[in-house]
Amino acid sequence: MDVLIHLLVGLHIIGIASLLGGFLTQMKAMGAGTARVVPAMLHGALTMLVTGVLLVGLHQAQGHHVNNIKIGVKLAVLFVVLALVYVKRDEETLDKGIFGAIGGLTTANIFIAVLWT
Repeated sequence: MDVLIHLLVGLHIIGIASLLGGFLTQMKAMGAGTARVVPAMLHGALTMLVTGVLLVGLHQAQGHHVNNIKIGVKLAVLFVVLALVYVKRDEETLDKGIFGAIGGLTTANIFIAVLWT
């Protein structure tokens, strides 16, 4: 079971890297007002959702304590990010505020995971 959990953690990190990396590659375009959602951002957000839910389920199945409030906050933030990315995926350009919100919320989700103990 530990191998599966470590595999899912690795995939979760790949999802974060894909979402945040897609955002970072569009930073220069954001300054020019031509930023758009790249497919890596949508795939990363979906990967984070699936692996995150599986990780919580596996931890609870093993009888480990899970901070449900923290998981709920992280899930809510991810749903907002996923909704923004999904709805705006076909637009040629995004408003700087919306695109910045995607990056900011993704970064906030990372810090919630790391700093909330």
